[in-house]
Amino acid sequence: MSPPLNRIIRQTDLPQFCGLKKTQIDHLIREGRFPRPVKLSTRRKGWLESEVAAWQADRIAKRDSEGP
Repeated sequence: MSPPLNRIIRQTDLPQFCGLKKTQIDHLIREGRFPRPVKLSTRRKGWLESEVAAWQADRIAKRDSEGP
């Protein structure tokens, strides 16, 4: 059985999807705190939607565990 398909979020669409600017995303990737991109071609990269969604869910869980 093949794994489920994952949509790719292109770099140009990523800031709108996660609410961060490109420079902030690059900084978090270097720190290991944001999913790494998938190389699509020599000049294009993208992110798996499931990995970005998991990152968002983790941020929400941290927020909720901190309390008011």
